Amino acid sequence: MTKQEILKKYFGYSTFRKGQEELIDSIMQRKDTVGVMPTGAGKSICYQVPAVMLEGITLVISPLISLMKDQVGALNQAGIRAAYLNSSLTSGQFRKALQLAREGTYKIVYVAPERLESEDFLDFALHINVSMLCIDEAHCISQWGQDFRPSYLKIVHFIEKLPQKPVISAFTATATKTVREDMVRILKLQEYTLLVTGFDRSNLYFAVKKPKNKFGFVEKYVEDNWEKSGVIYCATRKNVEEVCYRLQAVGLPVTKYHAGLSDEERKLNQEDFIYDRKPIMVATNAFGMGIDKSNVRYVLHYNMPKNIESYYQEAGRAGRDGEAAECILLYGGQDVITNQFFIENNRDNGELDSETLELVKQQDRQRLKKMTFYCNTNGCLREYILNYFGEVSSNYCGNCSNCMTEFEEADVTEIAEIIVGCIKECGRSYGMNTIAQTLHGSSADIVKRYNLNENSCYGSLKNVSITHIRQVMNYLVLENVLYLSDNEYTVVKWNHEKVLRKPVIMKIATEKEQEDRRVKRKLQPEETEYDFQLFEFLRELRLEISKEAGAPPYIIFNDKTLKNLARSLPETKEQMLEVPGVGEVKFRRYGQRFLALIAEYKRR
Repeated sequence: MTKQEILKKYFGYSTFRKGQEELIDSIMQRKDTVGVMPTGAGKSICYQVPAVMLEGITLVISPLISLMKDQVGALNQAGIRAAYLNSSLTSGQFRKALQLAREGTYKIVYVAPERLESEDFLDFALHINVSMLCIDEAHCISQWGQDFRPSYLKIVHFIEKLPQKPVISAFTATATKTVREDMVRILKLQEYTLLVTGFDRSNLYFAVKKPKNKFGFVEKYVEDNWEKSGVIYCATRKNVEEVCYRLQAVGLPVTKYHAGLSDEERKLNQEDFIYDRKPIMVATNAFGMGIDKSNVRYVLHYNMPKNIESYYQEAGRAGRDGEAAECILLYGGQDVITNQFFIENNRDNGELDSETLELVKQQDRQRLKKMTFYCNTNGCLREYILNYFGEVSSNYCGNCSNCMTEFEEADVTEIAEIIVGCIKECGRSYGMNTIAQTLHGSSADIVKRYNLNENSCYGSLKNVSITHIRQVMNYLVLENVLYLSDNEYTVVKWNHEKVLRKPVIMKIATEKEQEDRRVKRKLQPEETEYDFQLFEFLRELRLEISKEAGAPPYIIFNDKTLKNLARSLPETKEQMLEVPGVGEVKFRRYGQRFLALIAEYKRR
């Protein structure tokens, strides 16, 4: 079969998305291939299509059990035989899977990096035809990546042990230029294709909020969007437990996920979320990598993540079907302190020597600064993210909270001069809040303890709110007039190499937000209105089938496919196969039931 025939038969699509065909062609030319594509852009198809076409077995290195299970379930539903090898299998199940793989039952086998050095697996790999080795979430191989996993370094040693070098492919959604170069170097790629399709997810709305009562904001938001599926990320297990308990107390269908739960409870809660029994998930960042649930309509961050890469990856779990979704980050000063603690007490990279570990920590501190800047910029949030990954963009997207907020320019020259003067006069460095309290004339213990009430600038800004003083300080940090230290505790310092340009003009948000400056995504020809009532009936049928098949609803058909069915109202097999997402295998299994439902609905 050709790549187009495979795409249509197994995945139900007639055309490839941006970059997919180029990456597939590179692999089929037996060239090592690196693809950087945003979440939801179809990375998996880039290695799954050639895996079907190549003669031998494709091994996919994957970091998480949930990711493997989701991918293998989707492949088997599509009609492509696949299996996974990880710690969730008993020894008997593991041996059976290896035996079936040796016999050629599977075209694609997912494996955890830790398994690469086991005797059983190595013996298996040495006696089969490994046509391609694919590394998913490939940024994990770089110590400059946000999810560095030393176990990923075993991949290189594994490749060197194979009797014949397979095609190497590597895919990720979040990799800066430094990380991309590191991936190529570590994997020792020679003649290779590297394709970055872009990082923009135009269907996602980004917002940063600074509510005084974070839970109050979350409760109202979730109640206002009760019919939607969403994820609420928290920095700590304690926050997960508290937020989940309080949402359950008001009767919302919510569950939780963190590393402190038993394996059984995590599995049950994850399935409740995936099968929409409890469509709201409160979780730490331990949840979500590789979860392909396509109908997540919002991702709320109760706490600020420690870097842009993690934030964009987690936020990107919303709107994987291409439909509109919201990503809202709730920022508070304590979030910075929490992340600093995590960085300084890093226990994830115990295999590193002390010098390398310190380099990783320095990199993490720098990324935390840039994440903090994101939460304080008045510029376009989408532009900030895209620029971070090296992509040039417009300074107005029309689909983020800053682009939808009215700002007015204010001359803050005098305030800025006083702030810089105060910091210069201090004999040592202090945190932002301490400096703000000093300038405001606070009688707080910390101000008296360090004799900051004797600073000549003490109380100079008593008529300016501490919040506004901090806003100006954040602006001066963004302008590099001030900078935050890399110490264990963040302190603010004056950059003596930078001259304070005058006047200092700063954009300040007004109380009133424009009602709707959001630029509506241009509808594609196939995205006209659909019959909402029929869509709901189709969802009910999909849920019924998913229970029978033991597969998540979105693996049967995603919401976008159901909307297209409710829009085009197919009557025949040929018409239904024209609907994106309906492949021949899935039609053979479920198609007639959907056609029958549509026909009955039309007769009413």
